[in-house]
Amino acid sequence: MKEPKVHVGILFEPQIEFILLNPYRINGMEISGKQVVTYNEGRILWNGRLYNELLFEPVNEATDAFELLDVTIGINFHWERKEDQRFLGSLKIIVENKKLTGINVIHVEDYLTSVISSEMSATASLELLKAHAVISRSWLLAIDNSIDNSLRHDSAAPNNAANCQLSTVNCQLKWYERDAHTRFDVCADDHCQRYQGITRASTEIVKQAIAATRGQVLTSDGKICDARFSKCCGGAFEEFQYCWEDTPHPYLRKQRDFRIFNPKTCDLSFEATRPGGGLPDLTDEQEAETWIRTSPPAFCNTTNKRILSQVLNNYDQETTDFYRWKMEYTQEELSALILKRSGIDYGQIIDLVPIARGTSGRLWKLKIVGTKRTLTIGKELEIRRTLSTSHLYSSAFIVGKEDVSPEGIPGRFILTGAGWGHGVGLCQIGAAVMGEEGYKYDAILLHYYIGASIEKLYD
Repeated sequence: MKEPKVHVGILFEPQIEFILLNPYRINGMEISGKQVVTYNEGRILWNGRLYNELLFEPVNEATDAFELLDVTIGINFHWERKEDQRFLGSLKIIVENKKLTGINVIHVEDYLTSVISSEMSATASLELLKAHAVISRSWLLAIDNSIDNSLRHDSAAPNNAANCQLSTVNCQLKWYERDAHTRFDVCADDHCQRYQGITRASTEIVKQAIAATRGQVLTSDGKICDARFSKCCGGAFEEFQYCWEDTPHPYLRKQRDFRIFNPKTCDLSFEATRPGGGLPDLTDEQEAETWIRTSPPAFCNTTNKRILSQVLNNYDQETTDFYRWKMEYTQEELSALILKRSGIDYGQIIDLVPIARGTSGRLWKLKIVGTKRTLTIGKELEIRRTLSTSHLYSSAFIVGKEDVSPEGIPGRFILTGAGWGHGVGLCQIGAAVMGEEGYKYDAILLHYYIGASIEKLYD
């Protein structure tokens, strides 16, 4: 098959400013230089005329680039900021939700070159970069196993699981999916995969990793794997159904992030006799508490700054404690935070009660008990969003209460937690350690995607 193209949503604003750094074609004309497009009563205003859609195509697809001004990165995260970004490929402008959306249309392999440089440092080991190239390609192309992404761009109906809410009087579960995007394939932020075009220069080793794995994807039961990944699993893999819809994937199963391979032979035998080699039942509250309060060995249990600098970009390195971490809130801080983030007035917070945990100890149901209201929320991302000004590192935490009043109102809450992100699929920090220890990219992939195969989809 032929290498497909991907539509990436970059910018969502009432007005978009950009610079065509080389000649671009539109409506039979060649133009370049700074351009401004503005939302105007359901249409696009450009150069004094109104349009339903604009497509700026490069004259030379391999080299021509454009620059988008004031792109927001890290949306709703603690390091959110704006920056100017450059991109290869075409620029498409559409109207969506009473704003303009700027979309980059680009070949998959060019997209991946940027993703690998955006998701982690381009100084990472070759084997880690190769592994990440395969999972990023798989995750992207698993959007539609027919691989004809052009069929999706004008779909009007989002997947209901994209922002699913199952409500009763006392329970509210939500999860957030990439299928919320209906007029482009993926967004450019952490909601999908970080993509920042050619803003961050790719090194030769990144290009080598992309070329060495060109067209390769992970498959299971004849389908491309939905290859999720997160920063740090905290020592144990989470399963898909505890974070998103209730459809378990056989390759995203529970397992300890520990040495199960011989890096030379790729022997898949578990080291069952190794002390501490087994994974406790972290759906059990007592087992989860013991696990979170200790620091068991794991690939991702590292403080090696040299390795971490290979995985984490500068703004990610603002986070220093991630394998095990602690957050503290006063009663006033927590009650105000939950009100602001959820829009629900619980009154004073009496308790945060674990109701259900996944296979990594991550909570996917949490009961918030207040003086005015009690409600069980989930899944993991909704819990993280509710208990932080941006996103709590993970939902694998236990709750401590201090300074409890005679009326039973705690004065202080202490959350002790494990990991960074949802913990499903590849653990980026664990994979970085594996690469440094001599594991090849196929061994890294088969550690995190259990029973999967690596296949070449196109040349």
